[in-house]
Amino acid sequence: MTQSPSGNIHSEQFLQHQLQEVITLLEKQELEKSLVHRDISTTDLIETVLHKQQQTRLQEKFAQLHPADIAAILESLPLDQRQIAWDAIKKDHEGQVLLEVSDAVRQTLISGMAAEELASVASQLNTDEIADIVADIPKRTMLKILRSLNSKERSDLNAILAYSENQVGSLMDFGMITIRDDLNLKAVIAYIRKLGKLPSHTDKLFVVNQYDVVLGILPLQRLLTHRPTLQVADVMVTDFVRFEVTQEAAEVARAFERYDLISAPVVDSAGKLQGRLCIDNILHFVREKSDEELLSQAGVGEEEDLFSSVWKSARNRWGWLLINIVTAFVSTRIIGLFENIILQLVALASLMPIIAAMGGNTGNQTSMLIIRSLALGQITPANVSRMIKKELTLAIINGTFIGLIIGALSLLLYQDLALSGVMATAMFINMLVAVVVGLAIPLVRHKFGRDPAVGTSVILTAITDSMGFFIFLGLASLFLIH
Repeated sequence: MTQSPSGNIHSEQFLQHQLQEVITLLEKQELEKSLVHRDISTTDLIETVLHKQQQTRLQEKFAQLHPADIAAILESLPLDQRQIAWDAIKKDHEGQVLLEVSDAVRQTLISGMAAEELASVASQLNTDEIADIVADIPKRTMLKILRSLNSKERSDLNAILAYSENQVGSLMDFGMITIRDDLNLKAVIAYIRKLGKLPSHTDKLFVVNQYDVVLGILPLQRLLTHRPTLQVADVMVTDFVRFEVTQEAAEVARAFERYDLISAPVVDSAGKLQGRLCIDNILHFVREKSDEELLSQAGVGEEEDLFSSVWKSARNRWGWLLINIVTAFVSTRIIGLFENIILQLVALASLMPIIAAMGGNTGNQTSMLIIRSLALGQITPANVSRMIKKELTLAIINGTFIGLIIGALSLLLYQDLALSGVMATAMFINMLVAVVVGLAIPLVRHKFGRDPAVGTSVILTAITDSMGFFIFLGLASLFLIH
């Protein structure tokens, strides 16, 4: 869901309609351009006029849309059309659009911008917003941007960049309002009126002492509902949620959900106010992490754009594809070891994929549960053993249940009791192996500080396939072939 400048919530159908209108305008522009080139008598002036007309239509279209909607449209356009559309976006909107697009698309847009243009766009952004895109800005351009900032803005930017992307400090902004506890509420209200407007997502004011140590918070609700003659110290909340700059952002995201926070102060180890954390930055962090995990599970890097060059996409995917080649050859060699057995009992060839597929599905169920639980902080050293015991018990129950069903179906199809017994036993063992692997891969990666989601699905499928073939054919060689 996206929101228009007028405040109306629009559905995905609205966004698709806007995308189609933009594509229609781009195609019309391309058609007119091709017709002009065919007509030898056409002057450059006519071509320029037609181009400006189409660009004006695109500009009018984008002027009606929220930056988030524009970003979604740009991400859905091929590179050539994306560049034309980007050129039609008004300069005062480019900064907000750059913040909304994915990292991969932002790189394609910035790569086509001159240093002066990029510096001009960055000048429209707050320091915390500049920090969001600094990784994609060339060093020479970044120097221009830094020279355009005043000393406080440079200090704020350096404060954010001092922290890693997974720490709270990298997500904070500086749009908070601070007050002293010896003021009365009437003076606070007068101060806010003098400011003229509140920073976005302001639901509370931060109460600090002369050393900027946070003493409490003053929710706007309390400010407006208590007598103006009361002092801030009498009304403020002293039992409040605060976060340290070095805390893990994922942990803080869970706290925002748990306590229904809109904003919260960010402090250093001494309790001194460093900035604030808002729900929009938390949502942005969660969305990015979700996208990263979704892609990494399949072995696709987050830097890949849907319409990036074939060469770039190929390089991005080669790593896990090469791993797949190795694991595929391992699986074929396992089958090759039992080639004579398969020739003697052809039914084995049709039953093998069932064992491998069920193992893969079982392992993926377990690994997805573990990855999610790790992300939510639900797995701790105190409960990990109980969780493993529970999953293994579940694997034994499911393996027995599914094994009996598969064995019964095999008996109906082939009328061979020994074959159905082998099938049931192989299914039970492989499902148990799948759960063990599904537990081990994310837990081990997490223990060594690695992302538990990266490549888990690829590795898991390879192991369950190989082990499924080995277990099934190994049992068949022992009990079916004489």
